[in-house]
Order: sequence, then C-alpha cells, then structure tokens
Amino acid sequence: MNKLLATLIAGLFATSVYAQTQAHSTSSTGAPASTATTQAPAANTGMTPAAGTTVVGTDQTSGTSGTAGTAAASTGDAKADKDIAKANEKESKEIAKQDEKISKATNKATEKKAKAQQKANKKIADANDKVTKADPEHKAKASAKAEKKIAEANADAHETMIKADEKAQKKIVDANADKAKAQNKAAEKTGKAMAEAHKDAAK
Repeated sequence: MNKLLATLIAGLFATSVYAQTQAHSTSSTGAPASTATTQAPAANTGMTPAAGTTVVGTDQTSGTSGTAGTAAASTGDAKADKDIAKANEKESKEIAKQDEKISKATNKATEKKAKAQQKANKKIADANDKVTKADPEHKAKASAKAEKKIAEANADAHETMIKADEKAQKKIVDANADKAKAQNKAAEKTGKAMAEAHKDAAK
C-alpha cells in the first residue's frame, strides 16, 4: 500500500515539476540594440547632404533568462517533496519578477530613444526648411548653418540613446544576478531536502 501511494505521489510530483519547468524555462537572449543610419534629406538648394540621423530599431537589449531550478523526481518522502516543490515555486516567482524588470528596462530605453529620434528629426526638418526658404543669395550661408544644426541634433540624439542603453543594461545585469541567486538558492534547498530524504530512508 505504501509503495502504491509513493508511486502515485511520484507521478503527481513529476507532472507538477515538468509543468513548472516548461512554464519558466523560456529564455530571452541579450542582444545589443541595433541602430541604422539614414541620410537626412537636403533641400534642393545646393546644400551639402548632412550627416544621417540614427533610426531607433525595435531590438531590445534583454538579459538571459535562466531556467528554473533543480527539478527532481519524487524522493518518496512527503516532507522532502513538499520542500522541493516550494523551492521551485519560489524560484519561479523570482525569475518572473526579474524578467518583468528586464522587460520594463528595455521598453523604457526604447521609448527614450524613440523620443530622442523624433526630436532630432524635427530639428533636421526645421534646418532644411530654412534653407529651402532662404533667398538665393543667402542659401550658401543658410546651408552651412543648417549643417551645423543637423550635426548637433544627431550628436544629442546619439548621446541620449547611449545613456538609455547604458541605464537599461545596468538594470538587466542586476536582474540576471538576482535570477542566478534564486536558482542557486532553489538548488541548495532541493539538495538539502533530498539529502534529508535519503538519510531518513537509510535509517
């Protein structure tokens, strides 16, 4: 009877652990945010084409999501199995929490970069518009002035984007460190629970 009960518990636990593992084993790989450059349109006024503006891509820099902790088969000890399940559940919640932080950090960085791009595009459009409206005798001077403004707009946008990525990366690194700690803690608790179960079984 005890063997039958143990077998049933083992089956239920294995199913539960597998479901938990599948639920949070997906991983997001870190990839640097990519930027592409497009050349700002120069008005047909003899103006030298200006340096391109950085176009913010949709790539998100995300940390590597770790797999859930040590999934062990039933030890045959109800208390040990309960402790292992509890450790895995705690780890799963912590990983989900840190993944959410990573998602928020990357979304915020993307939003800041998009705003910086829009701001730069407006300044570039205004500069080119002034060249277009300038009198023929003033076009050369207006063109040179526009080039300077466009260069400044690009530089400001790039600086904002670099800072946004840097801030996001710091948060991602911290989140991944917390996930690694959670995994290690779950593995430790699982190991201890299994050791206790083996010790009791050996008595």
